[in-house]
Amino acid sequence: MNANPTSAQSAPPAAAFRELAELFWTIGLALILTVVLKAALFQPFTIPSASMEPNLVEGDYIVVSKFSYGFSRYSIPFSPPLFSGRVFGRPPERGDVVVFKLPRDGRTDYIKRVIGLPGDRIQMKAGVIFLNGSAIPRHPLPSVMMDSGYGFTRSVERFEEILPNGRRYVTYDFGTDGDLDNTSVYVVPKDNFFMLGDNRDNSLDSRVPSAIGVGFVPEDNIVGKAQGILLSWNKDAQLLEPWTWFTDARPERFFRSLR
Repeated sequence: MNANPTSAQSAPPAAAFRELAELFWTIGLALILTVVLKAALFQPFTIPSASMEPNLVEGDYIVVSKFSYGFSRYSIPFSPPLFSGRVFGRPPERGDVVVFKLPRDGRTDYIKRVIGLPGDRIQMKAGVIFLNGSAIPRHPLPSVMMDSGYGFTRSVERFEEILPNGRRYVTYDFGTDGDLDNTSVYVVPKDNFFMLGDNRDNSLDSRVPSAIGVGFVPEDNIVGKAQGILLSWNKDAQLLEPWTWFTDARPERFFRSLR
């Protein structure tokens, strides 16, 4: 008696359907977790300019924690107007490096250092920050040569600034007579912060009015706290040229915390 060899193959095995369903479930769950983590906990950012040198340089790939200051609409991708204010909010501390949405458009990501808190009086005199009438101490360090961006190198002065809460970090300064080295007094409004770039003569920050610059930054616009550098490549690295991922990497900057 001959068996029918096709009878057992007339329908796809149930096990194959289960495996396919599990595959799609795993992929979907991974995507959901990625979106949730990006929206609520951490988000990567790439440094696009020299305004935070020497602490952050163009091509650094940093990690920003969103939970450090709680959450606002700007902590969520695409900034949907789901609520106002901050949930589980905690204000940033003086000296923190933060990512925020540019106040005049609510879309562009900026990264600067918090210098002024609500109610503070800030003024620049010959490149020195005066906080509530007192100069912030800064100690000179050996100068370095850096690319001017115009085909030649030039000397740049370095200083270690020390904030009243003890935070220390290094700044760049090209001199004391720049456009933003001498200013009037800025009084930081309630629920706002005054931001400066560490590269003082190459930073569009709170010294420039919000109509053309940054101005004061509302607390709601803050996305999160920059925690450290994950990876870093110089500007010659190209996404479509995989060998440059290695030849133009800066491993000495990998996994560095921020001051």
